[in-house]
Amino acid sequence: MDKRTIYSRFHQWASVHPDSIAVAEDGRSATYRELDMMADAIMSKFYTKRYSAVGIVMRHSIEMIAAMLAIVKSGAAYVPAEPSLPRERIDYMMHAAGAELIITDAYCRNLPAPQPLADRSVPEGVAYILYTSGTSGRPKGVMVENHSVANYTEAFEHEFHIGPDDVMLQYSICSFDIFVEEVFSALLNGSTLAIPSKEIHEGSLSALMDFCGRHGVTVISGFPYLLADMNRYHCYPGKLCLLISGGDVIRASYITWLKEQNFVIYNTYGPSEITVCATYFRIDNAEPLDDGTYPVGKAVRGVDVKILDDELTEVPDGETGEICISGEGVAQGYLGNPPEQINFVTCGDGTRMYRSGDLGYRLPDGGIAFLRRKDRQVMILGRRVEPEEVENVLNESPCVERGVVRAYTDEEGLAYLTAYFVPSHKNCQVSRIKKFLRSRLADFMVPEFFVRMDEIPLTVRGKVNDRALPVVELVP
Repeated sequence: MDKRTIYSRFHQWASVHPDSIAVAEDGRSATYRELDMMADAIMSKFYTKRYSAVGIVMRHSIEMIAAMLAIVKSGAAYVPAEPSLPRERIDYMMHAAGAELIITDAYCRNLPAPQPLADRSVPEGVAYILYTSGTSGRPKGVMVENHSVANYTEAFEHEFHIGPDDVMLQYSICSFDIFVEEVFSALLNGSTLAIPSKEIHEGSLSALMDFCGRHGVTVISGFPYLLADMNRYHCYPGKLCLLISGGDVIRASYITWLKEQNFVIYNTYGPSEITVCATYFRIDNAEPLDDGTYPVGKAVRGVDVKILDDELTEVPDGETGEICISGEGVAQGYLGNPPEQINFVTCGDGTRMYRSGDLGYRLPDGGIAFLRRKDRQVMILGRRVEPEEVENVLNESPCVERGVVRAYTDEEGLAYLTAYFVPSHKNCQVSRIKKFLRSRLADFMVPEFFVRMDEIPLTVRGKVNDRALPVVELVP
């Protein structure tokens, strides 16, 4: 039986198509053979050590992809972090993951001559640890195994038929599961991964589309907001044919123009805890639901999705329940056993099931419709945010005597955060509070609005009276 690990699947393609382009940037590229050799060269620098986890804090590049392959081949888990994240947050993640080695851009310069090294990866070994927002006030690490990634890339190929003629855009940040889809769905299926520069990534949509045109990009997987921007652009690369939306709900208004073109468009659903996606739905000519969104579809290959009540009993079609996912995609769990670990349930047959905390219902055709969260968790620009984590950091600010954070939605259903705070002194400045939050949190987690209060309104039971908090409306 084939060894179902990330590296073994990659190496198969490196053996069969060694001279095919694996990763491309503007002005440089690496074939599958060259990328494999670079991974060996990087791994040789730490091969004598047996690390359980290795951090990656690098710009998106050929070297970054090679470093990821080196780590998983060594049998360790990679722990990714964007260099732009606050230093304190990076330090916490790496310390919590036990990452004794952190690979940077400098680490990958002046590499030694590559020597073939043994593949230590195993299917049940943790391939990576992704950190997401946590209710306890600290990010929590999701541990995903090699075989789960292998299964997902197989499911991706089964649905989208991606192969050596395809080029996937690498657009997502490395701490989000769409990044996993971009990188490994490409490299484990013989395709090319195209990585734009930071300047292009942070620049105009026109520059991004020009990049896609230069590199013959055929597939873009991203947040629905990228598709909404493309919907207004009306000018696309000639070879682009497949658009995949994930990370948040997609509304019919986002893709009015795109639907009239010849694109194949998919809506997908799945939290990081089940590797990438649990369901796919082909939009193309489908009609939206009554709320203007599209269904999330049916389970991907190797995954089972059920709608269950609080007692974990399946509810009838059309009735609201919690979306629960089992199968090969389910992560090993959270590092360090935080309170959210209870969402991972061991079924009677020994398999793992993840209780997503998302509410939905089953449609007559067997597909799934997503409704909303059971708890306070929200999606901000496609990233999951626990308001409790933001609130805990807000209350650590020297300028804040007491603060609370609440989530609201605008007219288009997009979530945003508002921070309410009682200042600790008269000279308290909102700019100082924002600066403090940005030193601890990712930018997308910093509240949109800040409201100074004389006191936080409470109910007779001493809890925050949400109805008495002034709502600041975000006008699109």
